[in-house]
Amino acid sequence: MRLDKRVSDVDDAMRELAGAHGVETQYYDWRGEQVFVEAETLLAVLGALGVDATTPEARARSLRQRRIATWTRMLPPYVVTSMGRGGTVDVHVAHGAGVDVWVVRADGSFHADLRQLENNRPPQEVDGRLVGEATFALPADLLAGYHSSRAYSAGAEQHSQLIVAPSWLAMPHETGDQRLWGLAAQLYSVRSRRSWGVGDLCDLADLATWAAAEHDAAFVLVNPMHAGEPVPPLDPSPYRPTTRRFANPIYLRVERIPEYADLDPSARAKIDRLGAQLRTELTDCEQIERDASWTAKRAALEIVHAAGLEPGRALAYQAFRRQQGRALDDFARWCALSEQHGPDWHDWPPHLRHPRSAAVAQFVAENGVRIDFHCWLQWLLDEQLAGTQSAAQRAGMALGIVHDLAVGVSPLGADAWAWQDEFAQGITVGAPPDPYAQTGQDWTQPPWRPDRLAEVAYAPFRELVANVLRHAGGLRVDHVIGLFRLWWIPVGAQPTKGTYVRYDHEAFLAILAIEAQRAGAVVVGEDLGTVEPWVRVHLRERGVLGTSILWFEFDWDGDGAPLPPERWREYCLASVTTHDLPPSVAYLAGDHVRLRHELGLLTRSLDVELAADRAEQEAWLRVLRERGLLSAHAGVEETVVALHRALLAAPSRLRCLALTDAVGDRRTQNQPGTLDEYPNWRVPLSGPDGRSITLEEVFTDPHAARLAEIMRGR
Repeated sequence: MRLDKRVSDVDDAMRELAGAHGVETQYYDWRGEQVFVEAETLLAVLGALGVDATTPEARARSLRQRRIATWTRMLPPYVVTSMGRGGTVDVHVAHGAGVDVWVVRADGSFHADLRQLENNRPPQEVDGRLVGEATFALPADLLAGYHSSRAYSAGAEQHSQLIVAPSWLAMPHETGDQRLWGLAAQLYSVRSRRSWGVGDLCDLADLATWAAAEHDAAFVLVNPMHAGEPVPPLDPSPYRPTTRRFANPIYLRVERIPEYADLDPSARAKIDRLGAQLRTELTDCEQIERDASWTAKRAALEIVHAAGLEPGRALAYQAFRRQQGRALDDFARWCALSEQHGPDWHDWPPHLRHPRSAAVAQFVAENGVRIDFHCWLQWLLDEQLAGTQSAAQRAGMALGIVHDLAVGVSPLGADAWAWQDEFAQGITVGAPPDPYAQTGQDWTQPPWRPDRLAEVAYAPFRELVANVLRHAGGLRVDHVIGLFRLWWIPVGAQPTKGTYVRYDHEAFLAILAIEAQRAGAVVVGEDLGTVEPWVRVHLRERGVLGTSILWFEFDWDGDGAPLPPERWREYCLASVTTHDLPPSVAYLAGDHVRLRHELGLLTRSLDVELAADRAEQEAWLRVLRERGLLSAHAGVEETVVALHRALLAAPSRLRCLALTDAVGDRRTQNQPGTLDEYPNWRVPLSGPDGRSITLEEVFTDPHAARLAEIMRGR
């Protein structure tokens, strides 16, 4: 994608049109070099936004439409402001016409007669008529939440969503000025003797209880638990779910469902046999076998579902369904349709490809039991998620479970079907080349169209964040930079042949802050990779914590040496490693470089990459030795201990220990830039010898206890 010439092949009109739609025509790569985006890429991206840029005439016409777009509505779809700020709203009515503007607060009360401000913009001609603009001051006393501004003129009324963010978020006030520590775990890999081949919510509750009761941990950060496919084959990646709105029933513990205890003996025996047979089959498996686990667990859940509910439980279930509304109905319908017609809704009969079609309504009428089954699974998940968070807090955790929000969803899945008009077609999301994926990344996920999100006042995002935080003490936002801009790749093109498309980050951040404040939760943004410097400042000003990984912390604005932990950010989550890197034992051995070489992900030679990696490692090890944390001849285990001791010097409000580091695991959970070339997200938790270990073994592992006590500050 990098051009040899210093000027691009994009004319001024296309450049202006792209800019008007938030599409970047140039950017700086991870080496700091300026890159011009090719016209072919811009045409595809603009086309996915519904913008015709194919000819000079079309570009002029599209630019004119963009300039008058806001003048075609009386009110904008939404306005973002913050507590104490007030803000303004622009109203567009027939030139010279009167207008009444007021606010309806979230509690239903009114704030009438908003003050009109001076606005000297001349009227604009829209479809042969003159339209004028008036500006009104919004009240500054609005509480954080969702309100509505309304306008009435010439017999017509229109409303606008008013999104009011907290002035600052950061840490829940209950935590005070404490610096908290916690574990990071890939839940599917953390299996107990009672698990059905995949770590579940009861395992998570037990892990949280051990970490809190024995080592004073404040949280457990887990992988995204978004829903996957209803039938095998299951996509192993928790970062490519069918929906981010609902959870994955593979994490249910069947034996903890209240109705399981009331089953007749033969039904319970059948479920117990399913679990026992599965554990026997998986005894010698070296990878997580989701398909086998879900097949057995799904059969067991169907037995429980068929037994029905007692009256009180039935009432609670129906209340849950009402609360979740159309979103749950759409998801359950997609699940039932997938069972009959396959996982890709694009291949379904044409009359079933839109959730509002008459054929889908007919399908619902004929398949009520299957749809009810999938709704019921989400109710059970809601109960067990609540129980897990409650157990964590009862054990003493200040935050509890910190969930992870994936960047996007599968193009085949429930969200892509239900919100298909809001997703860009013919585009996938990824990342440009960076030091750890030098050929770029294609995550095979469709992006939201920023214009369509605006039209619905970011309703899809509001729904999913509220649901993920329903039973959580925190939320990690994967690739938080995607709230500012996303790397769009035309389908079929290489990851290098993309460009950035900008979003309204103020709307995204306001919604995150509103929902986190309601939940009493912290928000952590994964702000690694290629990041514009101002973005981190902006996140900090809004109270969103950043992410600091020891191996990435260098003073790039100074001498390039390791950044002393004392100079790390206060409002961040600090750790030695992350799930996109190997555990520390493997990182110290350079496994990540060799693996990327084997997979063809390097653009430089293996020797050059190993030398560069070793130089960075040696720089950090020298810091540890200078601080007396590491002896000159220390072994690998003592080096891992010293790395975690270094975190204690950082002012970071949260610090994190990867469970893989705690038990001495060596295998990488995920290799960015790959799909099936490496067994991503299928690696069980293992000890130093490579043998899969159980959760019960973690509780008695002296190395895990030692590192936990170090993170505790002892």
